[in-house]
Amino acid sequence: MRSLRVALAQVNPTVGDLPGNAELVSKFFARAVKAGADLVAFPELVLTGYPPEDLLLKPAFVRGNLESLATLAKELRGATAVVGFVDRGDDGLLYNSAAVLSGGRVRGTYSKVLLPNYGVFDEKRYFASGSDYPIFVVRGVQIGVTVCEDAWTGDGPVREVARRGAEVVLNINASPYHVNKSFERQVLFRQRARDNKVAFLYVQTVGGQDELVFDGDSLAYDARGRLLARGSQFEQDLIVVDLELPARAKALRARTKVVEISRAPAKPPKRPDLPPRRARTAASPVEEVYEALVLGTRDYARKNGFTDVVLGLSGGIDSSLTAVVAADAVGAEHVTGVAMPSAISSDESLADAQELARNLGIDFRVIPIVDAYEAFLETLDETFADTTPGLAEENLQARVRGTILMTFSNKFGHLVLTTGNKSELAAGYSTLYGDMAGGFAVLKDVPKTLVYELCAWRNAYGLTAIPERVFTKPPSAELRPGQLDTDSLPPYETLDPILAAYVEDDRSVREMIKAGFDEAAVRTVVDMIDGSEYKRRQAPPGIKITHRAFGKDWRLPITNRFRQPGPSDERRIRR
Repeated sequence: MRSLRVALAQVNPTVGDLPGNAELVSKFFARAVKAGADLVAFPELVLTGYPPEDLLLKPAFVRGNLESLATLAKELRGATAVVGFVDRGDDGLLYNSAAVLSGGRVRGTYSKVLLPNYGVFDEKRYFASGSDYPIFVVRGVQIGVTVCEDAWTGDGPVREVARRGAEVVLNINASPYHVNKSFERQVLFRQRARDNKVAFLYVQTVGGQDELVFDGDSLAYDARGRLLARGSQFEQDLIVVDLELPARAKALRARTKVVEISRAPAKPPKRPDLPPRRARTAASPVEEVYEALVLGTRDYARKNGFTDVVLGLSGGIDSSLTAVVAADAVGAEHVTGVAMPSAISSDESLADAQELARNLGIDFRVIPIVDAYEAFLETLDETFADTTPGLAEENLQARVRGTILMTFSNKFGHLVLTTGNKSELAAGYSTLYGDMAGGFAVLKDVPKTLVYELCAWRNAYGLTAIPERVFTKPPSAELRPGQLDTDSLPPYETLDPILAAYVEDDRSVREMIKAGFDEAAVRTVVDMIDGSEYKRRQAPPGIKITHRAFGKDWRLPITNRFRQPGPSDERRIRR
């Protein structure tokens, strides 16, 4: 038998931080060498962070990443390293590549063949496709290197490097999280190992980058598809695994480019015992989402230089969830909640906000807006004199609150977290420059029904922070007496499934009605979504947790008169 000890370095790089990312690689490489690793693998574009987007159009950025790679190649000694970087070919084109470093130099590279250009991905905007499939021989073991999307197609590069003689296929990744993606990867990569009769190693990045979250969860399978090791989710990790391979290597296909880095040792090497790994239990989908929200919020604040956050605490379910996520993300001592009651706000809501803040141990301020609101109305009295009070006056309350929070941020340097959810944002049930004002939208991709599930999970598995009354009172913006969300929206139990079908699954009106949705409810929700694009474009970034989120996933024109036809339209046309 031949053996190879591999370390999968699941790290959290920062986009654009070339020195910091190189230092992160060096730190984890040293840990892997100490653990006796022969090969240490890092994620896709670890030197630049992912996705670097239009930084790739800056020659100095590309040049800096190449200089970082050259320095690492000289410094990393004691094992072979695979490092994701941006390569610049002799043709002047850029490539999303993996460099194999050993013996003080770059021994070879592999460039990503399949470039994703859907959803949040724009790789064809920046990169050219690779066309070579080299085999790297480390301690006598034949290894094929692939990058992210290369492994998601059954007849793609994984099959090709296996046909050429790879016994181990290493896939380096920066694959954004969404609900159930962990399960999808396990099924897919187990099959890649079995189908190609190779050990399959998947190393994934971890951390938040703007609206994207990368969840780690690196995987190692043997050639029979048995799981050998699995990385932590939502935190950095070093996964060290021993691969046992047959005594005789696979035959190499003719004309395959082979880079021999090190031969098989004459006798088994002495290595330190494998580092112990704690047993990992599978997280529920709700727990996964909660951890994604915490990591996304923490990294957005940390990587953009914010130590503290501030948010409006209304006593409602959305602001309660935003507050507990914030406290878990940056620490309760760095969170300020501001209650801004108006003449319409209920005493119960203020009491619930105060109890939540006390339970969490966050700073709590009460700034009534009655006088400021009346001053605005007095200023506008002549302009509004011949009009009936209505929506503008209601929304003015929200805009006064937004002004207070942004002024607080301006004064003390806190990041303002908005508290609106995906259901409200979809339907346009939010106030521009009011409750939409802020720097980061924690719940931007979280539908209202899931908000309740997340709050219940957090109360059950953490400190019971959210008061019971927050769960039981009907949702209300409290901008007019007796107001309920259902005055303007279908019940969330009706709205959210239509939202998921239309936005996340791209189902047409006809398809939704055929599937059993009420036609009137479908038309109402779809019209709300289609008519609110101008608002969504002005919303702050927020964390993607579904298959399709508003933001990079959703790129509709603001000026757009297309409306989905339904059965009633067909009947009218036939007449």
